[in-house]
Amino acid sequence: MLSYRHSYHAGNHADVLKHLVQVAILDYLLQKDKPLCYHDSHAGAGLYSLGSEQAQKTAEYQQGIGRLWQYQAKSAALASYLNLINSLNPDNNLAFYPGSPKIAAMLLRPQDTIQATELHPSDFPILQSQFARRRYSRIEHLDAWAGFKAMLPPLVKRGLVLIDPPYELKTEYSDVVAGLAEAYRRFPQATYAIWYPVIERPAIEAFINAIVATGIKNQLRIEFCPQPDKAGFGMSGSGMLVINSPYTLAASMREALAELAPMLAGSDHQGSNLWQVSQLVGE
Repeated sequence: MLSYRHSYHAGNHADVLKHLVQVAILDYLLQKDKPLCYHDSHAGAGLYSLGSEQAQKTAEYQQGIGRLWQYQAKSAALASYLNLINSLNPDNNLAFYPGSPKIAAMLLRPQDTIQATELHPSDFPILQSQFARRRYSRIEHLDAWAGFKAMLPPLVKRGLVLIDPPYELKTEYSDVVAGLAEAYRRFPQATYAIWYPVIERPAIEAFINAIVATGIKNQLRIEFCPQPDKAGFGMSGSGMLVINSPYTLAASMREALAELAPMLAGSDHQGSNLWQVSQLVGE
């Protein structure tokens, strides 16, 4: 389970979707003056060099952020995400890509709290070092689900919880369902954003159905698949299941994905079913 290193996948099409949604949610929450808490369940190393041996070995970012980062976006959500990436790469060279905790650190205010858990022994100290001087931060070498029990609820009563395991083990799907139920019981006011890979369509639909069956209200599904579903051929795309979604998110994601999808679609998947934004459970 500890073999996964996000440095091999940083900036790929799944990161683009995940971080597009994350930025849109945080932008919405930051409209209010009240402090908020950002909690990251599988935080990784925080910041990634795209020139590293790991990133260059897979070069997945070339089919993701590499196609987008200098694009002048029309939709507000996509523009906000790309502006953040550009701010990390000001010299016309795509050298770095931020993980989700780094994105939170770039967007949040001094009065906001950042919490993160990471279990990998190499990634944890790298992540921890980036928050050493931040006053309201708590970075723990903990399993994600233990982190929910130890760190939720936070002192503030609003925020975003991002859940994005590597799903290396089949048990992680059921772990997410159980972990979400525990986190929601502790911190029901939060917005939850759960990332999932689209690898085997029947398994993903069963996973989504299991989350719907928790009875938690206000579930929005956002999915983008730049490749057609092909059983046994790896990840065709990914999705985000958002709970307690901002009321603006569905419309902004439809606009952003309609603009984004043609630029990231594979040559064998140019159809109209590249993406979906659908309300699974009402408020």
